Amino acid sequence: MAQLPNVAVSRRGAARLRAGHLWVYRSDLLPPAETPAGALVQVRDERGRKLGSALSSSASQIAIRLLSSGEVTEQALPELLRDRILAAIEFRRQRVRDSDSYRVVFSEGDLLPGLIVDKYNDVLTVQALTQAFDRADRRELVLDLLAEQFPDASIVERIDPHIRELEQLPPRESQILRMPRPDRSSGLENRDRSNTRFTLNGVRFHFDALAGQKTGAFLDQRENYAAAAAYARGRALDCFTYQGGFALHLARVCDAVTGVDSSRPALEVAEQNEQLNRDQHRCGEIEWIEANVFDLLRDYAAAGQEYDTIVLDPPAFAKSKRALPAALGGYKELNLRALKMLRRGGILVTCSCSFHVGEREFLEMLISAAADAGRRVRILEKRRAAIDHPVLLNVPETAYLKCVVGQALE
Repeated sequence: MAQLPNVAVSRRGAARLRAGHLWVYRSDLLPPAETPAGALVQVRDERGRKLGSALSSSASQIAIRLLSSGEVTEQALPELLRDRILAAIEFRRQRVRDSDSYRVVFSEGDLLPGLIVDKYNDVLTVQALTQAFDRADRRELVLDLLAEQFPDASIVERIDPHIRELEQLPPRESQILRMPRPDRSSGLENRDRSNTRFTLNGVRFHFDALAGQKTGAFLDQRENYAAAAAYARGRALDCFTYQGGFALHLARVCDAVTGVDSSRPALEVAEQNEQLNRDQHRCGEIEWIEANVFDLLRDYAAAGQEYDTIVLDPPAFAKSKRALPAALGGYKELNLRALKMLRRGGILVTCSCSFHVGEREFLEMLISAAADAGRRVRILEKRRAAIDHPVLLNVPETAYLKCVVGQALE
């Protein structure tokens, strides 16, 4: 049995692992600070005591990601990965309701750090975020298991060029990797198997696995879409609508909805999604506006526009701790202007997907915005990402999404 490479970590790195986190940063490695590319390694503290087995990166600032506090051999690794992927699949099959689409594997949340798998009806998307899961043998193991568990689905690899650059992986295009056996009776053998239609909470969406943001639509907001619709009424404004996730849910209960985004291609898909749902469900009037949300809210607030429901779902403003003050300033500006436009009794659904912005900081920002707007706001719900994006205790990065539902009392 070949001995695993040893990686020694500082006292701070060891304390981090013993506290339950899975990451050790390169700055916490002890010399000689070398980590093999994508290898399985044995982690030890400065006294040589074993801390567990991890997957390493020779390039990332996250030098190692712990797999187990025990000892895992190369021979045992495939079975461990297979067991964890199967456990992740079974968890979603038991828990996800009212949708044919969900996150199948959530990286650290499923103890599979560096692997993301999403299901959109009959299309699976796979992202390898690390050298370890980009390795050919592990990549094939994942694809074989997914093909076994979802035999009617095509499998598409989604590429994030920035991630591959950080991991010093060779450039690659997003591509279809596996195809189901053609169903000649339905004519599906001629269909572009990177495209499909999927359903969240009874609302239908178009999906193109080879286009769009991240791994496609925002599955993490699935339960928050439904929660927003449960409170929404009247005239609604959905800011940063992307392809209409919140707007289309609101349109089923509101009289009129305005969806705003700066991306014309995203709004074009949103319009297609509107037509897809208008044929089957009652759908209030929807107006799609291409605009900078900050500018639009400033203009609307100055013009005295009023709404019964406002949704704020911006992209991540804080991608590093250094960006936190500016991010909180951006969130406050958005929420301040939205609160000024809410009618009495109106509903505000406000979100942040920046994990550097914790729940406490987000609530303090909202308190300050409400005070400056002269509004008293009742919190109806504090929410997070959907159940298929499980939070791993002591890994705060998995608790990245915050969603607050509030009501302006006066």
